[in-house]
Amino acid sequence: MNSQVMEILTRELTQKKNSTVNTNSTPIKKVNILMVDDHPENLLALEAVLTSPNYNLVSATSGNEALKYMLKQDFAVILLDVQMPGLNGFELAKIIKKREKTKDIPIIFITAISQEDEHVQHGYSVGAIDYIFKPFQPDTLKQKMEQFVRIQQKHEEELFQNKLERTVELEEMNERLDRAALDLRRSEALTQAITDTLMDTIVTFNEQGYILSVNPAATQMFGYTDDDLFGQHVVKLFLNIEGDEGQGSPYFLFSLIEKAVGKVVESVALRKDETHFPADIQVGVVTVEGQRIFVCTIRDITERKQIEEVRRQQFQNLEQIVEERKLDLELANERLQKEITERKKMADFLFASKERFRTIFESSPNLIAIYSLNEKSFIDMNTSWINTTGYSYDEIKNEKISVLNIEEEISGYSVDLSLPVRNLKVSYETKSGEIRAGLLATETIDVHLEPCVLIVLTDITETAVLEKEIFRLDRLNLIGEMAAGIAHEIRNPMTTVHGFLQLVRNERDELPIEIVDLMLQELNRANSIITEFLTLAKDKVSNKKMQNLNTIIESLFPLIQAEALRCNKHAILNLHSCPDLLLDQKEIRQIILNVSLNGLDAMSSNGELSIKTYANEQEVVLEIKDQGVGITPEVLEKMGTPFFTTKDEGTGLGLAICYSVAKRHHATIHIDTGKKGTTFSICFKRMKLQ
Repeated sequence: MNSQVMEILTRELTQKKNSTVNTNSTPIKKVNILMVDDHPENLLALEAVLTSPNYNLVSATSGNEALKYMLKQDFAVILLDVQMPGLNGFELAKIIKKREKTKDIPIIFITAISQEDEHVQHGYSVGAIDYIFKPFQPDTLKQKMEQFVRIQQKHEEELFQNKLERTVELEEMNERLDRAALDLRRSEALTQAITDTLMDTIVTFNEQGYILSVNPAATQMFGYTDDDLFGQHVVKLFLNIEGDEGQGSPYFLFSLIEKAVGKVVESVALRKDETHFPADIQVGVVTVEGQRIFVCTIRDITERKQIEEVRRQQFQNLEQIVEERKLDLELANERLQKEITERKKMADFLFASKERFRTIFESSPNLIAIYSLNEKSFIDMNTSWINTTGYSYDEIKNEKISVLNIEEEISGYSVDLSLPVRNLKVSYETKSGEIRAGLLATETIDVHLEPCVLIVLTDITETAVLEKEIFRLDRLNLIGEMAAGIAHEIRNPMTTVHGFLQLVRNERDELPIEIVDLMLQELNRANSIITEFLTLAKDKVSNKKMQNLNTIIESLFPLIQAEALRCNKHAILNLHSCPDLLLDQKEIRQIILNVSLNGLDAMSSNGELSIKTYANEQEVVLEIKDQGVGITPEVLEKMGTPFFTTKDEGTGLGLAICYSVAKRHHATIHIDTGKKGTTFSICFKRMKLQ
């Protein structure tokens, strides 16, 4: 159908719409119907069939255009073509049903491509309520539209009727509320006139004790305004109430106020400026709409109390003069006896405590010494300290701590004794020059008002030697297993190269380039295995220097992000401020790349890899988290074992290298895995400032 025919049809339909006149005197609200078809001639045909004064027909030639219309207005029915370029009818129907605003709009599919049950069933599964096949019957389509329009109009009528009924009910209720408000205002005016003229403070509060109102006398008596007290608890106005007996609990005070109903009770009232005065309180109670409202009258009785106090004081003065002398003597004697008793107890306690400490100090197998922070020298040490270090008591007393050269094992820095530590692994030097290992614990104490440090050093030299021997044996065992693995891994490529070389030797023909490439690949694989194996060497020299872990991650992240995008996955950074560490940049880059690439391999499309850093008091932590299916217990048990891999082309040395790098950096690796993913946590010990 050419453009001229389209223009003629459009003009005729427009004239037909303009010539239609509604015969009813009451205007009819048009119902919006959306027609979606990528062929304009089909839209014109639908419009010609459905044109009606009751319908507002909206045409869209694509799924995206239809979505734009649905954002602007509501529709009663959607006529949707199945076969459209770009966003087809099934996909558009899914989007419509997902949106809260459009999920209930009826959808009728119009198609000419297939009438098979499977195709029709697909349409119903995505939300269609009917299926019309081209060419369609105009009368059938009209009748279906009329049914949907009637349903829409009936729904709107029900909504309007419900709204009208609610409006009438609200008007009646508002009228009753207006009458009640008028009566309430009259009562409030009378009550306000009475309370404003009283000199006593009147406070009203609810069952929970929260103040509802106060009269103007409260400002003069307490210094508060109405706004200051509204919503505050009534006990805020009282320091004490008769019957409190020193308990002072707000809940107890409030219970006393409740008990004062119908009685006059003495109390101590508290002003805003924290001053207080004696007062009489009287409480009444009324019930309003099932809720009890308390009315409390507070009267200042300062003047009355002053007169009573003067009379009482005059009566007591005579007795007090006689009793004062007697009491002074008795108190003085009592204090003297008590002081003598306390001094004796203190002396006995100090002697016993000193003896216990001396017994523990001398008999302990640990090295114990007392170090003065002011003098920076030793003031005492036990027998174990003297026997182990080789120094005599006189040689080490009053000497500096440097005489033992106590250093932290990991960093090699001298230990700062002013900071308390627990089981810090250190090395120290004896008089003979022997370097021994120990666990250091320190605690700050006062000796004769002088700040000192109690040093407890547990010698673990023999244990450390035994651990090294066990580690050496483990290494020998591991070397045997790894040698077998290397022999197996390298023998495969060597066998290939050896076989091709024999073939060339026998046939003496020129070696095909494919065979040469294959031999080179096998040799490169053997070289890669040897290189990765050497990375595991314990004595590998690391080029460590102080640098920031976040800086290394940021420089490496573009490479990780590019690899993630290549396989339709995502990588994000979540870096927090971390202190500088002693790191080998190349080795740290290697451990980050190995773990990150393993995480990407473990995820399916659209998975997210998260790289996070943070610091606590003891460690700087690097977390690399994936959204894979997790690691099975069988595989987790063998993680880090050389030549163990779950990949078809892996060497099984990647994680083993990561563990080797972590060990050289005195770091630990923790693995937390589950069905929602795996998290590798590499924990570096923080460097202590000197």
